[in-house]
Order: sequence, then structure tokens, then C-alpha cells
Amino acid sequence: MSDLIQEFEGKTFEEWVIWYQERYSDAIEKATDKVFEMVESFKKSIELIDKRLISEWVEDLVLNKTFAGLNFQEAILKKVAESKKTTYKFSTKEGESKGIDGYIDTIPVSIKLSTYKTQNHLLENISANMIFYDKKKDGLVIGFDF
Repeated sequence: MSDLIQEFEGKTFEEWVIWYQERYSDAIEKATDKVFEMVESFKKSIELIDKRLISEWVEDLVLNKTFAGLNFQEAILKKVAESKKTTYKFSTKEGESKGIDGYIDTIPVSIKLSTYKTQNHLLENISANMIFYDKKKDGLVIGFDF
């Protein structure tokens, strides 16, 4: 839509409506149909969710993803601590509630995938130094600046 507004030479909302509808008379109806199909599909998907499916999802989250995530965190904490010639430890429950994953010496750190760098709203309430990482075929690439 941003390219269309650049083509539009008018100034008012009314002019915009006329200009758009003259060029794309069926666009709103097509978009409505597409969104409606997506909502109907979503409704059908919701109906498939049962207690067994939720249990499987929770089990995967708690057992598999937590185990893998904590192993990643420990590997990253260890690597950063080694590079700073100091120690590391995992966070406490209280620290975790503030977004702190661990400590390098006494410095609180939060460990996130590098894709979080573009999502400031997810990072703004974390009061810790950031460690970003990328998963590569041959290991982890870790970045930090503290």
C-alpha cells in the first residue's frame, strides 16, 4: 500500500477513496474473501485442539525445548565467561522474571537469538547485558559488548 499512496496525487481522504476505488474496484472484496477463508481455516484448526494435543505440546515445551534451551544457555554462558576469564552461573527464579538468564561473574545477562535485535519491544524491559547468538551448522556464533 505504501507504493500506492506515493502514486496518489490527491490530498484528502475522499480523493483517496475515489482514486483507490477507480483503480482497484474489487480489491476490498478480494481481501475480505481471503481473510474470511483464513478465519474459517483458523476456526477449523481450533476445533482440532484437544487435551491430548495440549498435553503433547506442553510435554515438548517442558522436556525437550527446556532441556535444549538450557544447554544452549550454559554453552553460551561458559564461552563468554571463558573469554572474560571469569565464572558464570544460571539465574535464579527472581532473576528470570526480570529477563536475566545468568551471570558472567556478577554481571546479569540475557541470552537471545540475534533475531531479537530487531524486536526492541521484546527487549525494553530486560535490565541485563545482552548476549545474542546465531545457530550455525558448525556451532553457535555469539555476540556481546560488555
